Amino acid sequence: MKARIGKWIESTTGGETVRAYVPHPLPPEPPVDLVAFSSLIEQANLALGRLDGVTSILPSPALFIFMYVRKEALLSSQIEGTQSSLSDLLLFEADEIPLVPLDDVQEVSNYIAAMEYGLRRLRDGFPLSLRLIREIHDVLLRKGRGASTQPGEFRRSQNWIGGVRPSRAMFVPPPPEHLMQCLGDFERFLHEAQGLPTIVKTAFAHVQFETIHPFLDGNGRLGRLLITFLLCAENVLREPTLYLSLYFKTHRPHYYDLLQRVRSHGEWEQWLAFFLQGVIETANQAVQTAHEILELFEEDTKRVQTLGRASSSAAVVHQFLQNHALTTSGKAASELALSEPTVNSALRHLETIGIVKEITGKQRRRVYAYNAYLAILRRGTER
Repeated sequence: MKARIGKWIESTTGGETVRAYVPHPLPPEPPVDLVAFSSLIEQANLALGRLDGVTSILPSPALFIFMYVRKEALLSSQIEGTQSSLSDLLLFEADEIPLVPLDDVQEVSNYIAAMEYGLRRLRDGFPLSLRLIREIHDVLLRKGRGASTQPGEFRRSQNWIGGVRPSRAMFVPPPPEHLMQCLGDFERFLHEAQGLPTIVKTAFAHVQFETIHPFLDGNGRLGRLLITFLLCAENVLREPTLYLSLYFKTHRPHYYDLLQRVRSHGEWEQWLAFFLQGVIETANQAVQTAHEILELFEEDTKRVQTLGRASSSAAVVHQFLQNHALTTSGKAASELALSEPTVNSALRHLETIGIVKEITGKQRRRVYAYNAYLAILRRGTER
């Protein structure tokens, strides 16, 4: 498979001379025999179809997407080393102080903003292009630690992956003088890859983007975002409901090894099999999660109805908790335009029947958690 392997070029960075890699344009040549993958491709597309349809059975599709985007943002950021938990993120969004450095939570919040921005641009008819990728990157790194690493600008210097210095790196991406040629070829592939199933095109594009590594920071997070953007841009998914970060996190050493084997040995087949299996597993897990959330909300709604006269305000607060699984009475009162005493009373009733639990033990600025809901969402996000 030597024809599939890119060029190795000497590049100087940090006073050291290293071997940098310039990939061949996509698609791979010789081409991957997709007939051999027909069963996996069919299974992946069926799983995506079930996932795309599951939102229609939910009383609030936007709610499922709202929380699922946050879980993906957390997992993708954890792969890059942030220490936030789901509770930290929700506390941050509720204007409470999380238990980890604010920069960690800001990175997760940036990811959510970048996802929402990119999808909004795609829905407005803007093509998935280098320009849009730069815009998304700007949102991703505008606040927090990444603000000093040229948000929204392709790099003008050599970077590397792994190792404290270039000569000890696991991998050195294309030198800056080759970067725009690589990116131009990448954009052409996004627009002109006719005949390839979208799921295969997405698998190839993810590896190529990670190999080019066009920014000084944020490449991993943006590369994972591109998976969802491509599937939505080509109408495989109507909503952003597929996220592979948990699959990549669970199989992290194997994931990195497969990326490297594509570069060093042209092993696109092994990567494609891994990616398709990840789509199948992840889509099926998301469908199961949606059903579990639906069942939980239905069961808890019935419990709220047993509260008698208190059930009316408790039901309103319970619905609010479905969007804000961690909240304070002040936040809920403000959002719902209810008095704080009314919300406090509702939260006490919900606590009595075991739906929420106060988690601070304080008398002021008390924080309430919808624990059963959080337990479903937290799976795989534990630090």
